[in-house]
Amino acid sequence: MKLQVTAVRAAAWDIRSIELRDRQDGELPAFTPGAHLRVQIALADGSVARREYSLVNDPSERTRYEVAVLRARGGRGGSAAMHALRVGDVLDVSAPVNAFPLVADAREHLLIAGGIGITPVLCMARALAAAGASMSLHYSARTRDNMAYRDEAAALPGSQLYCDEGDPTRGLPLRDLLSKPRAGRHLYVCGPKTLIAAVLEQAAAFDWPAAQVHQESFDGAVALSSDRPIRLHLKSSGRSIDVAADETILEALLREGLDPLFDCRRGECGMCVTDVLGGTPDHRDHVLTQREHEGGRVICTCVSRALSPELVLDL
Repeated sequence: MKLQVTAVRAAAWDIRSIELRDRQDGELPAFTPGAHLRVQIALADGSVARREYSLVNDPSERTRYEVAVLRARGGRGGSAAMHALRVGDVLDVSAPVNAFPLVADAREHLLIAGGIGITPVLCMARALAAAGASMSLHYSARTRDNMAYRDEAAALPGSQLYCDEGDPTRGLPLRDLLSKPRAGRHLYVCGPKTLIAAVLEQAAAFDWPAAQVHQESFDGAVALSSDRPIRLHLKSSGRSIDVAADETILEALLREGLDPLFDCRRGECGMCVTDVLGGTPDHRDHVLTQREHEGGRVICTCVSRALSPELVLDL
């Protein structure tokens, strides 16, 4: 759909809030907390790219979408293009997609956000607060000036804000926050990969059930300290490839000159799904079903790894 930029403002240091509306001010497709838009943008080199941005505003608002974009220094150009937008510009935007939803039957919600990761989490917190649900929000950023939506987050019940001087694992008291998993309590985290990894590892140390831990990374796969190198065997091509502990399967395939299908690099679109012929996948995607995860016959190469030292793929 074609949407028009109707407002642009500074939300924090190097973060811009962008409002989008229908050009005839019509009603927009509904969305749920945690959803994102896929935006088509023109890069500086003339190529066209698609990027995903989480929705920040209240889902009850049906005539506008609001996203916030951190300008990524040394990035691939998407954030620079978004920061260059002006009121009146028109973008080609997908309908909202949610790979990071709230759990409807959860009794408690523990929300953790770092930096620009506040965008989907704030939307969640607003909806939970409006519903009177049990929740707490913990938001960390380098300084107060780096906190997008600082006042809005601080005004929500059960919210705490932290300054971490660039290390999101320092500001947040993760041991205290995660030390008491219980039935019906769900954990959600979004932010820098270092923060997500620290939260996931701390949650595992306190035996949080995997079904009660939810994460979204804007930067692709999250490397955990427990990750080990993998040996890939590609059945069709007859090649074997080593995947480093801090490297994704997709990155290793591209490094070796192969041309696999992929798109989002976030485990959401399913474009990179590949058949598994041997070994045990370690699924970290948001697109495969629980049955597909348990079956172990397919894998999203852009984010997932292997529990076994070797993995045989139909490539």
